[in-house]
Amino acid sequence: MEILWFVLIGIVAGWIAAQIMRGHGFGLVGDLIVGVVGAVIGGFIFSMVGLDAYGLLGSLAMATIGAIVLLGVAGLIRHA
Repeated sequence: MEILWFVLIGIVAGWIAAQIMRGHGFGLVGDLIVGVVGAVIGGFIFSMVGLDAYGLLGSLAMATIGAIVLLGVAGLIRHA
């Protein structure tokens, strides 16, 4: 069941980040990949600053922040 929640949070976080950064999503699989990688990045960022993500909304916020950072860095690298 935890894997299902991880996938669903990844899809939603990837979609939200894509909407914020690009104005449109990457499709189901693309949003999932961005969200899951964003969750890892967000977890790293949160642990670096001493924050914890509690519950569904906390996990979604952490994954979304990580996905936004991922898309921002990818945009900088692509335009360099």
